[in-house]
Amino acid sequence: MSNWSGAAPGGQHPVKHGLGFLFSGALAFAVDASVLTALTLLGMHPIAARLFAISVAMVAGWLAHRRFTFRLATPPTASEFLRYAAVQWTVAAINYATFVAIVLLQPSIEPFYALIASSLVAMVFAYLGMRFAAFRKLGGTQD
Repeated sequence: MSNWSGAAPGGQHPVKHGLGFLFSGALAFAVDASVLTALTLLGMHPIAARLFAISVAMVAGWLAHRRFTFRLATPPTASEFLRYAAVQWTVAAINYATFVAIVLLQPSIEPFYALIASSLVAMVFAYLGMRFAAFRKLGGTQD
């Protein structure tokens, strides 16, 4: 057992775990921002565009977090994805509600800046949900 067994999942060093979380989150954010930007440039309203962007970013985030944050060696399972999706849609609702509130309260704001603010708010909820629900160990093994 590693010296870090209680600090991060799977005995990872907390710094590596944290960097994996940041990298995976940044990757999902980049996908979210790219899709949002592309759709708004094509004329879609930012609030509608964000729904599509969140969906695409969610899949990218799941694959990245299982590889880089939680370093899972097991193949992905449907139950894991469903837990991840449940956590992330809850987080997405928080993120989206914050985004909509910012856009409605500050109509002249660039959608990208509203995205940054809403994503920061949701980040804490995302980590806790992934750590204790989506990628938790079930019965001593990863499900």
